Amino acid sequence: MTVSQSQPSFRPKALILPVTKDPSSLQYLTQLNQRTPLVPVKLTLDLGGQYLWVDYEKGYLSSSYKPALCGSAQCSLAKTKTCFSECCSSSPKPGSYNNTCGLIADNTVSQTYSLRQLGQDFVTIQSTDGSNPGKIVKVPNFILTCAATFMLQGLAKGVEGMAGLGWTKISLPAQFSAAFSFRRKFAICLSSGKGVVFFGDGPYNMLPTNIDISKSLIYTPLIFNNVSTASAHFAGDTSSDYFIGVNSIKVNGKNVPLNKTLLQFDEYGFGGMKMSTVQPYTVLHASIHKAVVTVFAKELSGVPTVAGVGPFELCYNSTAIGSTPVGPAVPVIDLVLQSSNVYWRIYGGNSMVQVKEDVICLGIVDGGENPTTPIVIGGHQVEDNLLQFDLAASRLGFSSSLLFRQTSCANFDYTSTA
Repeated sequence: MTVSQSQPSFRPKALILPVTKDPSSLQYLTQLNQRTPLVPVKLTLDLGGQYLWVDYEKGYLSSSYKPALCGSAQCSLAKTKTCFSECCSSSPKPGSYNNTCGLIADNTVSQTYSLRQLGQDFVTIQSTDGSNPGKIVKVPNFILTCAATFMLQGLAKGVEGMAGLGWTKISLPAQFSAAFSFRRKFAICLSSGKGVVFFGDGPYNMLPTNIDISKSLIYTPLIFNNVSTASAHFAGDTSSDYFIGVNSIKVNGKNVPLNKTLLQFDEYGFGGMKMSTVQPYTVLHASIHKAVVTVFAKELSGVPTVAGVGPFELCYNSTAIGSTPVGPAVPVIDLVLQSSNVYWRIYGGNSMVQVKEDVICLGIVDGGENPTTPIVIGGHQVEDNLLQFDLAASRLGFSSSLLFRQTSCANFDYTSTA
């Protein structure tokens, strides 16, 4: 397939990135074609990540790479005033230029970060009409950060960096919407196998009936937070993570007793609830975890429990649990949002994890007494749910389980129409 070279003559309505789940690391992986000549670069998807960063030490060769010079518009977009004025005496190459601004590469899996150089390079991505992939289009000056090889620690095998979808001006959604002048909106649809990220507005159509899964979304405000990530803290900036407000949690319609102050943001940005693709399972403050486990166990008291299987505490003999179209027949969990009639319902397919042939566990993890964020919704809990992030309107649209609609996030038709 050829790359569309004449950008003004073809303005894509939306773009897509295929996503796969790595069974070993439980990370969600994607791939961008980057550089000149083009090279496929495997990346770990980071919903709250600030930007694209890639390893430059293992043979980053590209004739189209350009450093972001100190004081340039690129540095302003990245909100950095750090300047490598005279750092490099050898021949210039990606990550080793003088008079280049610096930005922190942040590995949110291993919680490591490093101050490195900002640059630009050629990137291609596939367009879509919402039903199938279309023409491949190019972004000639896509901003990225060069990172050292040690920053790959903890990432899946073969990965060369992280693709940040966070709330910044140089994340993937921000740069793609700026390059092609479409609305600042993107959506993720993850699964245990294949999934997809859409950049731009719907439709987002899925097989077998070409159903538009962007219809009938429930909306809740997205919330700007103060400081949550190491790199944001270092820069004195706001977090790039996506937060929403939660008023209460219910299990089978029963209120879970909570310390409501944990759900509010304090002056340092601690509190609230965010979504994460680098956390494989939902992580809760110790007191919230205990309360949810207690109420859930009471509501499922007729099913025999078995010993916990790390990192999970509450586990059952799965042969004693029936099945439904949306997963194991267990109590539903409702995250009650801005009002009592706006809630994110989590069914058995997302709340439970099959850890052994005959053992199934409630897929939530105890995050201890002092987590930065008391509720972090992990990847497993959002699989086969469409999440649409409308950054212009500062709102999140969510679908709850697509299995109710007889489709899933693995059902995008990748047959090209180009």
